[in-house]
Amino acid sequence: MRRLSGGATGRESFSTGPGASSKVGFHGAAPTPHRANANQAVATDLASVINLANELRAVLVEKGLIKGGA
Repeated sequence: MRRLSGGATGRESFSTGPGASSKVGFHGAAPTPHRANANQAVATDLASVINLANELRAVLVEKGLIKGGA
């Protein structure tokens, strides 16, 4: 994690995994690098919306931000 200055706002922020090869994991999940997947494209029809939702879910489960199963 890298601390960033607040600039003109005076607020501080943090950057987690700032590089493309940086690995990130939360709540005990194994750290993994940034995903590069075609399923992250703009959703233009129902099939692409479903693919995008599935990809977002997969990322959240992989990073440990949501539970994958019951």
